[in-house]
Amino acid sequence: MPLTDTPSETKSSGIHPVDQRLPLAPTVLLGLQHVLVMYSACIIVPLILGAALQLPKETLSLIINADLFAAGLATLVQCFGNRYFGIKLPIMMGVTFTSIAPMIAIGVNPELGLPGIYGAIIVSGIFGILFAPIMGRLMRFFPPVVTGSVLLVIGISLMKVGIEWSAGGSPTLVDGSTNPDFGKPIYLLVSLLQLILILLITRFAKGFLSNVSVLIAMLAGFIAAWLLGDISLKGLNDEPWVALIKPLSLGMPTFDFLAICSMSLVMLVTMVESTGMFLALGKLVDKEVDQKQLVRGLRSDGLGTLLGGLFNAFPYTSFSQNIGLVTISGVKSRYVAAAGAFILIALGCLPKMAFIIASIPQYALGAAAMVMFGTVALMGVRILSEVDFTESRSNLLVVSASLGIGLIPMIAPDYFQYLPLWSHIFTDSGIILSVCTAILLNAIFSPSPEQTKKG
Repeated sequence: MPLTDTPSETKSSGIHPVDQRLPLAPTVLLGLQHVLVMYSACIIVPLILGAALQLPKETLSLIINADLFAAGLATLVQCFGNRYFGIKLPIMMGVTFTSIAPMIAIGVNPELGLPGIYGAIIVSGIFGILFAPIMGRLMRFFPPVVTGSVLLVIGISLMKVGIEWSAGGSPTLVDGSTNPDFGKPIYLLVSLLQLILILLITRFAKGFLSNVSVLIAMLAGFIAAWLLGDISLKGLNDEPWVALIKPLSLGMPTFDFLAICSMSLVMLVTMVESTGMFLALGKLVDKEVDQKQLVRGLRSDGLGTLLGGLFNAFPYTSFSQNIGLVTISGVKSRYVAAAGAFILIALGCLPKMAFIIASIPQYALGAAAMVMFGTVALMGVRILSEVDFTESRSNLLVVSASLGIGLIPMIAPDYFQYLPLWSHIFTDSGIILSVCTAILLNAIFSPSPEQTKKG
């Protein structure tokens, strides 16, 4: 049985690839591939927050499981949706990194702590739901020259993460010390072999096997790490088989005005990022995103954040690394992402499974991440290839300026160190800098409707 219909079959049946239902086994495996791609990014935020707030192991474990559970719920809303929520595209939802600094600032305040964080997240989610229609009206500010530039910046920025993973993780540990294992030759060798494996499978395999090349490479990395003794399952027996996630299990939230303002600002930033990614993903899967769909997708960001606050988790947004996986696998079905959502929910409720996946070292994921993140950048290049740079030379300025400014946080992290602390929500995000620059310059240089008619 073929994995997907041929283009002629799809056209004759009237079913768009996004809405195709694949056989159960391939759907589950492809969903697992999505989960493995995003898993490390999902759990790193609670680890950073736990270290900053010195949370006990029991509390941190509960938050990690709640994070996976809420991410799964938010993904289901995006994939299935209804008339008010859900963009119905193959999107995986995960915790936004933009929220780290504000959450730590709220949590270290002894009068607020975790209840203050969750109160601010809940209100910011409601703010996101209410503000989504306003963002939907701004679609005209996201032409291909903007979305292509933003996607290019996203891909290049993410490449830094993939490169660091392939060398053993971040060169700096959570506590600020230097990672002594960063760049070990054995890590580089494993990553190289993984990369070769992905290329060989993609080149010579066909059908389903080619679609799961990234998953096969990750499993090979897991085996290599196991043989090298870098996977420890110590403590697995201490984890329960099943642990149901209950709302507000860490206590009733408290609501502080300044904390709510900071998290609402995070929500606004997240919606700007999501707008660019939604429009780019629509082009990738050949399904145009109109204003109504965009609003439903942005409302789901708000609803996911609201659910995150209720379940003691975090604000959620669409994960760009999974967009790269859609390109590599060639599978556009939203039901595959939904399968990944059910796996996330299971991991949140089955701590032993989550423990095993969390034991995979980052170097076993690095090569796959590099390929996928590079693909995200190439999607931006593909969109920009449709932009007229000959007759409208101002587009060159839009792209070059937004690319250069968007890469500042990655290339020079201390570039904005003397600006006010509140501004770092914007300046620490290359995506936001790129979006704002591209929108502003495009608005300045693009011809007005009257000029276009005269031309």
